Amino acid sequence: MIQLKHVKTLVLETVQALILVTTKCSLLNHLDAGALQKVWSLPRGRLSAYKAAPAFNVYRMTKLDLRKELKRYYTAKRKPALIDVPEGKFLAILGKGDPNGREYQEAMQALYGMSYTLKFDQKAKGRDYTVMHLEGLWGVEGGVFGLNDPAPREQWRWKSMIRQPDFMLDEMVGEVRPKVREKSGPKGDEVKLESFHEGLSAQVMHVGPYSEEGPTVQLLHGYITEQGYRMRGDHHEIYMSDPRRSKPEKLKTIIRHPIEKR
Repeated sequence: MIQLKHVKTLVLETVQALILVTTKCSLLNHLDAGALQKVWSLPRGRLSAYKAAPAFNVYRMTKLDLRKELKRYYTAKRKPALIDVPEGKFLAILGKGDPNGREYQEAMQALYGMSYTLKFDQKAKGRDYTVMHLEGLWGVEGGVFGLNDPAPREQWRWKSMIRQPDFMLDEMVGEVRPKVREKSGPKGDEVKLESFHEGLSAQVMHVGPYSEEGPTVQLLHGYITEQGYRMRGDHHEIYMSDPRRSKPEKLKTIIRHPIEKR
């Protein structure tokens, strides 16, 4: 009689061989225990255990690590520098008013709800990837956004965004929108997939509370002028730290602004 460990080894070796010869590794994730039983004629209960074994985790082998792939554009130093940011796809939601207000909080719930619902839907179809950092574009209606002499928060306008894989399509977003609507309400319908090309920009890393960004922003603006550029577009912030887990003095935020020659 074949020992259990020998059967398990045979199954895992067979799976690994299939992974090597197929260009669609995700196909294995659609085979349930019943389908595998027909292939190898092994007991159903044992097959389900084998399918859950770490060596059989196809997702782990094919997961797209966006934070690693895009690290160059999500890294900054405390000394200002120039960066040319290419076009990318983002889930985004627009809003206006105080970021401590209800509208902003509901928008964040909808944006994250869409991001994670979309991620798990794609994972089930064999395309897993990491969820990227929250980003924000900030401006003021009829004026220039500034932290040293800020306009009333009721006049602030913002666009919150989360970067997506290049393979993401509107159709994929549409498929999960009903699920997001159930959890986030009508605000979920405001989350859109769009392309954003920031281009040539200047950036700097701010370490500390959001309320103390002023001097860092001044440093960046001074650098832009010294380099012979002027600002265009909106003030851009990338939130590298989770404020729920990091102390305020350790929060890391990339502050970026698109620029053009004067």
